[in-house]
Amino acid sequence: MEFKDHFSTQASDYARFRPRYPAELFEWLADVAPAHRCAWDAGTGNGQCAVALAARFERVVATDPSAAQLAAAETHASVSYRCERAEAPTLDDGEADLVTVAQALHWFDVPTFSAAAARVLAPGGVLAVWCYEVFATAPAIDAVVSHFYHHVIGPYWPPERRHIESGYAGLVLPFERIPTPSLALAVDWPLDALVGYLGTWSATARYRDAKGHDPLPAVHDALREVWGDPALPRRVQWPLTIHACRKPGGDR
Repeated sequence: MEFKDHFSTQASDYARFRPRYPAELFEWLADVAPAHRCAWDAGTGNGQCAVALAARFERVVATDPSAAQLAAAETHASVSYRCERAEAPTLDDGEADLVTVAQALHWFDVPTFSAAAARVLAPGGVLAVWCYEVFATAPAIDAVVSHFYHHVIGPYWPPERRHIESGYAGLVLPFERIPTPSLALAVDWPLDALVGYLGTWSATARYRDAKGHDPLPAVHDALREVWGDPALPRRVQWPLTIHACRKPGGDR
């Protein structure tokens, strides 16, 4: 399966503007893992998930096929970054107590990755994957963003985006599922930060490449009309969809 790199050109913006996952997510992950020796974060991107895991696991292996993404990733003494695909990790059999995929599974060859995760997981280890779709703010702002998402850059979304839009519906996990919590990302952003986030969308980059101009100034102007004071922070929220399973064996 060919690696489709939709993010390297905006790697620095991806690191600056992508929202942070809630602490409750990582507390839950640490609680369900059978031990805290090693976690593998596949498709790590800017490393935000890996660094959060490092506060709870002795070491974290974070992999991504994009060297540009890894160059812009957060550093941490307990995180080892490796430029490699999720389908062919260099971890040993049974090395990881936890495998995570944050907003990246739709780029993987899922059956091949699932086999790799099954190999890498220790007995009783947990595979957890999650995604979030379009955020919600105030109705007038959401309407502008919806128009941008569906009608301006809509034709430029990669086909894999449909898996995010469905919350990974129909996903087949390699082991028996375990219950997952209901969580959401939430940030308070001024207008420029929200527009910066729109610039990290893969369809925005593909539109820019295809059309030869940037679609962000126009959506920035449209949002300014409904935002009010552009420096005024507004609450932005993304519900998380989490899927998880546990490898048989171990003490749990």
